[in-house]
Amino acid sequence: MNKIIIITAPSGAGKSSIAHYLLDKYPQQLAFSISAATRLARGKEQNGVDYYFMSVEEFQNKIEAKEFIEWEMVYDGKYYGTLKSEMERIWQAGKTPILDIDIKGAMHIQKQFPKDSLSIFIQPPSIEDLRKRLKGRNTDTPEQIETRINKASYEISFKDHFNEIIVNDDLARACKDTEKAILEFIKS
Repeated sequence: MNKIIIITAPSGAGKSSIAHYLLDKYPQQLAFSISAATRLARGKEQNGVDYYFMSVEEFQNKIEAKEFIEWEMVYDGKYYGTLKSEMERIWQAGKTPILDIDIKGAMHIQKQFPKDSLSIFIQPPSIEDLRKRLKGRNTDTPEQIETRINKASYEISFKDHFNEIIVNDDLARACKDTEKAILEFIKS
């Protein structure tokens, strides 16, 4: 049976770092599910590697054509989603996809695949710690950081909807705890 691993967290909690750790360690078993997004690339991000970058119109056409497993307008005018074709690409390669996605998208996929998905919520140690991490990225304005902090507080309230909750107060330990949960799920 095709399985799905969902890693979700508020922005800045470390889900991408944990996902990359797992993908680097298990390249024969796991594959990164590339999300579609209508935002511009940041830094060294590449189309078809980090995201499938597309226009709002292109994204909306794919919504109408029912090409997404899940999609959300995460921030005003900024769409993100998981393409059905991306899941098929990974499954056909004989691997398990890791989805690094937002809370709503994670809950939506979990509902569609209740027995075949493992959902892991990465929790920051505190909101203040999260604020420091977001400031340290130097990618957002102070207003954008506050928007992300407010959203994070709301998202943390949904943590009990997921199969596993891992507090990322130590990245190495959070990576190992996530790895253990995923290996048990893949073997089952």
